[in-house]
Amino acid sequence: MLAVCGVGLVVELAYGAGTGAHEETAPYWVGLLSLSYEGNLPTWFASGLLLGCSVALFANARAETEPRQRPFWVALGAVFALMSLDETVEMHERLTGTLGLGGAFHYDWVVFGAGFALLVGLATVPFLRRLPRPTARAFIVAGAVYVTGAALMELPLGWWTSEFGTHNLGYGLIDWVEETLELVGAGLFLTALLRHHPTLPQG
Repeated sequence: MLAVCGVGLVVELAYGAGTGAHEETAPYWVGLLSLSYEGNLPTWFASGLLLGCSVALFANARAETEPRQRPFWVALGAVFALMSLDETVEMHERLTGTLGLGGAFHYDWVVFGAGFALLVGLATVPFLRRLPRPTARAFIVAGAVYVTGAALMELPLGWWTSEFGTHNLGYGLIDWVEETLELVGAGLFLTALLRHHPTLPQG
């Protein structure tokens, strides 16, 4: 994960500075390694990480001994499977422009995304309360990091895009922070999932 984020930053600094990042004329290696592009190696890694979370959630559901907890594990597993799919096919991007907002809400899909994240968070409160405290704390921290990247960072990115466009280093760096927070949050969550049940592989 650190390697993916580190290489992505190097790409932004090496190519984005003074040459116009994210143009169609960008070298092949930029499109392949930049966190700001889609359908490349970082996208594949991010989708795989979310899918790993989904598999671990279903595994925790199977290992769960408390009947009240099992439906939460299964539901979260389904949510993360959908998130993995979305990372690949960019379903959420198609919502951009639906509300016709501008400025910080240039990417106005974030309104729907934030609402969905809030609903999931509220729905899982009973589930979190029944978890061991260290596990619940780890889940909350991971979720906060992920949502900060996926939703909150879309606001400065949207404002920057409205003011300066996407063909510049500033856009690339803001987007890099956003994508890095998503990867770190998903990585923290997967680690917490693997540590929750001793029957799951530890890593």
